[in-house]
Amino acid sequence: MALAVLLILLGLASLAAIAGTVVLVIRDGRGEIPPEPSIRPWSAGTLPSRPYSTLRRI
Repeated sequence: MALAVLLILLGLASLAAIAGTVVLVIRDGRGEIPPEPSIRPWSAGTLPSRPYSTLRRI
């Protein structure tokens, strides 16, 4: 009997944790991070600050 009560309590705690995680992920914006604008282009040696594919279009 005590084992069944313990399992029920663990199940309820698990459901609460899963529901809380889902709520936090939805409120957080689902991982969408806005891009950070760069004031001026930076370089690392000979590498440009933008992908080469965008440089070819200019």
